[in-house]
Amino acid sequence: MNDRTAEQSDAMSEADMKELEERYDPEVRFRRLSPALTWFTAGALFLLSCYHFYTAGFGIPQATTHRGLHLAFTLGLIYLSFSALGTGRDPGRGIFSPLGLPLYDWALAIAGIVSAFYVPWIFEDLAFRVGAPLPIDIIMGTVLIGVLLEATRRAMGWPLPVIALLFIAYAYFGQSMPGVLTHPGADWANIVNHLYLTSQGIYGTALGVISTYVFHFVLFGVMAMRIGLGQLFIDLASALAGRYAGGPAKVSVLSSALLGSISGSSIANTVTTGALTIPAMIRIGYPRHFAAAVEAASSTGGQITPPVMGAVAFLMVEYLGVPLTTILTAALVPAFMHFFGVLVQVHLEARRRGLRGLTKDELPVAWTVFKAGWLTTVPLFVLVAILLSGKTPYLAAFWGIATCILVLAIQNIIRHGLVQSLGQTIRDIFDSFVLGARYTLAVTAAAALVGVIIGVVTLTGVGFKIAYMVTSVAAGWAQDVHALLAVLPFEIIGVGSLTLLFTLIMTAIVCVLMGCGIPTTANYLIMIAVAAPILSMLGVQPLVAHFFVFYYGVLADITPPVALAAYAAAGIADANAFKTGNTAFRLGMGKALVPFVFAFSPSMLIVVDGFTWSAFILATAGAMAGIWVLSAAFTGWLFAPLYRYEHVLLALAAILLVAPDFYVTLVGIALAAPVFIRQLPQAFSSKADPLPQTGEG
Repeated sequence: MNDRTAEQSDAMSEADMKELEERYDPEVRFRRLSPALTWFTAGALFLLSCYHFYTAGFGIPQATTHRGLHLAFTLGLIYLSFSALGTGRDPGRGIFSPLGLPLYDWALAIAGIVSAFYVPWIFEDLAFRVGAPLPIDIIMGTVLIGVLLEATRRAMGWPLPVIALLFIAYAYFGQSMPGVLTHPGADWANIVNHLYLTSQGIYGTALGVISTYVFHFVLFGVMAMRIGLGQLFIDLASALAGRYAGGPAKVSVLSSALLGSISGSSIANTVTTGALTIPAMIRIGYPRHFAAAVEAASSTGGQITPPVMGAVAFLMVEYLGVPLTTILTAALVPAFMHFFGVLVQVHLEARRRGLRGLTKDELPVAWTVFKAGWLTTVPLFVLVAILLSGKTPYLAAFWGIATCILVLAIQNIIRHGLVQSLGQTIRDIFDSFVLGARYTLAVTAAAALVGVIIGVVTLTGVGFKIAYMVTSVAAGWAQDVHALLAVLPFEIIGVGSLTLLFTLIMTAIVCVLMGCGIPTTANYLIMIAVAAPILSMLGVQPLVAHFFVFYYGVLADITPPVALAAYAAAGIADANAFKTGNTAFRLGMGKALVPFVFAFSPSMLIVVDGFTWSAFILATAGAMAGIWVLSAAFTGWLFAPLYRYEHVLLALAAILLVAPDFYVTLVGIALAAPVFIRQLPQAFSSKADPLPQTGEG
């Protein structure tokens, strides 16, 4: 058996991959249904996708109607698709389980459908109801809030519903809150009025973005995977990067970057590419936990990689009022920095261990791969071209999906002939539309429930209260630290910069902690409602604030103790989960450092006020140098083994190098220079010991 065959035998089966994804991602933990209910649910999901595909190409209905219809469909389908206990148990039987579904699930599904579509139904009279709701309005709003809490709990667990309940309690018991958090409070009728009947709550921007943009791009991603674009990316990455030292790890980084451009799920990306790359990394000599960490850290980059970027890119468009091209341009350099950081560390680790690349027999040929699969790239080029032309994102998604359908038809004609291809194409479209709609259920519920949280923020003004508390604490710390630094003959950093630094640190910690329990999209929405006032008080540009919060929310997927992407990768590698999470966090340090760089030097994001090429070059070059030097400090290898004191020297130098200040950067260069000078001769020598006793890290 040759190496190529061995690699294929190491790869996980599709069933194993599905089981692993369900174990770590509650959003795809669907219940088993009876045959009749399976067809009924699939038909409803297919109709939901057809509705969105049609409206994307031929016009979105009035906003409240569109959002209400989408939410009504989603809530009904959630109660069909997710069990109350979060398990995939066998369908029930008897008169209390029609079609195998418990009566209470039928009741909740119907209640969700009716209460969600009630607001669009009364839309013509809505202006007269807001501020003076009728009893039926209060009843319907209460039902929807309750049904939404339970639907979100089923689809993604307890954390987000608990947070929403705490915010609702804050709105109701405002007079009992301590200190600056106190407010007049609101009775239940006013709370429901604000959350249910206005555009500041459930039917707000978050639900609008999911129903207007995100659904279409999720469907595009599913269709692109169906036609083989994901596999083409993996094969091209193998052909381009596999031959170099530690080849499979570099394939993991590159394939995750490519796959991430059409997929917004860290866990799905981890399982899809990791099933191939993790066994290959282990086979050439990487430790199991390190191989798993590489895949996890690389896969979390998918959510920050243009053009899809999960749901957050489209949320930024709505909240910031800027074109999508602005968001995608701003994301380019930070996304590159993340993958650069992971790539440098896997390269240094490979050099330290003397690991080989893949042999010629193990590698596909790039031209052969592209010649066989070039057709699958056409939909992506169509999508990007329409996006760059300034058309609406949903129109770009429409033509991207339509092109996927055309490619799918051509592929089936080639494989099955003209006669049999029609039936196969219809089956493929049906399956893709069903799967695409199913993948949006959890994120829709989360977005609607986050609307409750945002509604409480706007109702009570708690965002500005928190902003005042945080900036006050940060200013106090800044004064204390500045006083300690006053003993130096020159000023390293001013009070204002220290205040911003401490505020960013506190914001980052909260983002990571929130991200441990809720998905990235919900985390971003909550944090931007709270953090935007904080950072704006310190003069941070809105685009910068949004990106900072977004990046640290994504980082939670590889931050213990709840690093779901890392744990999924550990399951593939049969590695220690906590050790994998720690290593993945270290590998993803570029994502942790870079937000601080562009917070102090916004020019890194390119499309910001006050952009200058000099600031961009200083920030970008300094960040790359700092990431490289810090990677060497962590790995224990630059061009040869490091002495122990050199670890510390390079770590200090890295911190100074990433600081976007010319003179501070010069100090960082001076600190790192002795290590480079000592090791430079060994960069061109093959006599360095490939595995010094520095530990696996």
